[in-house]
Amino acid sequence: MQVLAIIAEYNPFHHGHRYLIEAAQKKQNFDGIICVMSPDFVQRGEAALCSKWARTQMALRGGVDLLIALPFVYAVRSAYYFARGAMEIIAQCGVASHLAFGSESGDLKQLQYLAQIITEEPEKYKELIKKHLTQGLSFPAARARALHNYLKSGDKEMVSLLEEPNNILALEYLRAIYELGLPIQAISIKRKGSGYHDSKLSQVSSATAIRHALLNSMPLDRIAPSLPQYSWEILKREIALGQAPINSALLETAILSRLRTMSRQEIKQIYEVSEGLENRIYEAAHSCGTLEGLRQYIKSRRYNMTRINRILLYALLGITQSMIAELDQQGPSYIHVLGFSPRGRIILQQMKNRCRIPVFSRGKDLKRFYEENRGYPPGDMLEVDIKAADIYRLFMPNPQARAGGREFTTSPFRI
Repeated sequence: MQVLAIIAEYNPFHHGHRYLIEAAQKKQNFDGIICVMSPDFVQRGEAALCSKWARTQMALRGGVDLLIALPFVYAVRSAYYFARGAMEIIAQCGVASHLAFGSESGDLKQLQYLAQIITEEPEKYKELIKKHLTQGLSFPAARARALHNYLKSGDKEMVSLLEEPNNILALEYLRAIYELGLPIQAISIKRKGSGYHDSKLSQVSSATAIRHALLNSMPLDRIAPSLPQYSWEILKREIALGQAPINSALLETAILSRLRTMSRQEIKQIYEVSEGLENRIYEAAHSCGTLEGLRQYIKSRRYNMTRINRILLYALLGITQSMIAELDQQGPSYIHVLGFSPRGRIILQQMKNRCRIPVFSRGKDLKRFYEENRGYPPGDMLEVDIKAADIYRLFMPNPQARAGGREFTTSPFRI
């Protein structure tokens, strides 16, 4: 059985996502497609436009056969941990033969060459990274400059690969495949349409452009052409129900409230806080009246806005350095199924037979696992997911949609 794996956020599911599925299917007629999808918060440290349940429905309508939740502790991390966590889950599933990803390059050989350098870390390359980090650059910038210096040919095209977000993720997927020794074949699909950061709508708009338009009150009928009909209908329904988009003012208040109740020492324990950053966060929390003001106060060359956004979410959820170290050492402790098609049901049965960790497709089983493992490492990862899901719902526009506990009562969607 040939099964294709995809790692995605689908925030929301748009024409470009559908194109990747169709392009991969043209290369090989797969028996099924599984996707490891970010939950209610995404890699850039932001709340998703709509819930993971709504995005699951979009993806199922768009051709994915089985959706699995990527735990928060991987979903809201740097590109390396995002990719590695997702690949560890795919490996645990034991059914995927291929991995497809979009990239600005589309050149798999070039990406594999760079991924090998990043994975093997030749001594000269490591020294160059250290040198640029001491100059105050963020890690992504230091790595890009180190590669530029390491590649004696000065191949600008090769080095420019590291300037595009989808290429960076592609490199990390390949790196994870190498590091984990996975027998999975990679498929790189050249990205079509708008760039990742492009905020203008087009026929093949980026998810960034769609979110930007919606959050800036663009008339809904102008956004519709940028989405498949089914995605548009689901998104429109979520908006009508008051379940999307998230109320950013509520999120802002929650984060500022949390920071103002924390001591410097407590902030210091939060994951990714180092080099005295706790002092700047503490001062900003007590002097800034808005989240944007706080971000501007604490950002630097080393701490870009995305990294700061993630740190703020870690603080909100109480995610510490020691917690992440323990969970990284443990690895994935469960698989949470969000939805499946008839083909997905067949894949799910194979997964349950092959997987070495529990596979949950019923809320009551997930609840039992949580109650039995609460306070122990296997339950800690799930506890973070439950907290994140319950807090996310508090920011929905409709107060009646804000009840918690949905992880234990919502069944996987089926088509």
